[in-house]
Parts: sequence; structure tokens; C-alpha cells
Amino acid sequence: MKRAEILVNGLVQGVGFRYFVVRLAEEFGLKGYTKNLFSGEVYTVVEGEDAMIEEFFNKIKIGPSHAHIKNTSIKWSDSKNEFTKFEVRY
Repeated sequence: MKRAEILVNGLVQGVGFRYFVVRLAEEFGLKGYTKNLFSGEVYTVVEGEDAMIEEFFNKIKIGPSHAHIKNTSIKWSDSKNEFTKFEVRY
């Protein structure tokens, strides 16, 4: 089990991006959260199997139809096993 912190910027707020992330996380069986940052970026923390996080990240780099992704980054670490579900945080 791994943990990944993902940062996405571009046109990612106001286009349903966080809810797209929630659906993907549930599809891949990942736990964690996603939230908008004041900088205009979306920050996501996920925990789960390495391969599932890789697939999740690949889909995030594409985004939903109304989003325009400029840059993405991912920072890997060991799972802290602190989440019971995936949610949007405010």
C-alpha cells in the first residue's frame, strides 16, 4: 500500500474536477480526499495499491471534458492508513 499526493493546475476549478476525482477514486478502490486550493489548483491525497494509484493518476492527467490540465505532479510515500473512504474536503 502506498500514499500519493497529487497536485493539478490549469482550468480545474468550477468544472466538476473534484467530483470526477471522487468517481475515479471509488472506481479504483482508493481512499483519501481532494480539495480546491486558493491558488486555483486541486490537491488530492490517495492511499491504496500502487498500480491503482498509477491508473488513477493517468486518468487525472486527462481530466473531465470541461477541464484543461496544464501541469500535474505526484509525490509518493508510504501509506499512513488514515482514511476510511474518499471524500471532497472544503
